[in-house]
Amino acid sequence: MPQHFVSLFDKSTEELRALLDLARMMKLNPRAFSDVCAGQSLAMIFQKPSLRTRVSFEVGMTQMGGHALYLGPKDIQLHRGETIADTAAVLSRYCDGIMARVFSHDDILALAEHATVPVVNGLSDLLHPCQVLCDLLTIHEKFGRLEGLKLAYIGDGNNMAHSLLYGGARFGMTVAVCHPRGYAPDADVVADARALAATSGGAIQITEDPQEGVCDADIVYTDVWASMGQESQHAERLARFEGFQVNAVLMAQARPSAIFMHCLPAHRGEEVSAEVIDGPQSVVFDEAENRLHAQKAILARYMGNARPRGV
Repeated sequence: MPQHFVSLFDKSTEELRALLDLARMMKLNPRAFSDVCAGQSLAMIFQKPSLRTRVSFEVGMTQMGGHALYLGPKDIQLHRGETIADTAAVLSRYCDGIMARVFSHDDILALAEHATVPVVNGLSDLLHPCQVLCDLLTIHEKFGRLEGLKLAYIGDGNNMAHSLLYGGARFGMTVAVCHPRGYAPDADVVADARALAATSGGAIQITEDPQEGVCDADIVYTDVWASMGQESQHAERLARFEGFQVNAVLMAQARPSAIFMHCLPAHRGEEVSAEVIDGPQSVVFDEAENRLHAQKAILARYMGNARPRGV
């Protein structure tokens, strides 16, 4: 049976740590891994377009000697004309792996159930594990550790908040999710994250007060207030999220050494001020680059030969 990368909750701390170690090695010496996916093809299903997801996976496969095939909404339509089970079965006959960026998390689960090749969750409405693996890589680069750090996430309790809860809890971090009333993270995800934190020495904090959540944080993180597919809610969310912008006043509540993170794309003047995202504490472009290295590690681990040449 293939191994899939669907959720950080499903992976042990040891497995995630091994992925982070592999990503660091690939970043330092990419040529040593230039043939770990030689001759392999990755099918990339995109219900939602994305700059970082498409380019990082496609470039990553090329750098490792493989090939990535883009399947956009006009190329493949899940649920329309063909079942997900049939789509998974057909792609499994052609390709060595499937990456999917979808709306419904159930679509990811269905692909993983019926595919006979590894399935990678490039994003769903519930989770964004690839992004958070790269976030953990970035945080470790900046602080030299993950354990004992505090990450404050400000905004909607969405797929980013969920995967940050899982990832931070796995590594003994304190994760504070600060959300407006009515936009809390999923209760089951919070319960699962608390269970993880109880075994790792981490902690989970859910609050409607951004000042409380950011207090003494090492990392301040935010995301857009209206994600793709929520455009009709934009005006309402602007009003409901008032007071949740990450600006210089809020950043001052964090530790002086704190960094600012954002999964991008960003809307300056909404969820973050320009002075923060373009300021000295921002690491958003280091974070964006690390999508490439973290995702190469995922592909090499689950699709290819993760050992560098000569080992």
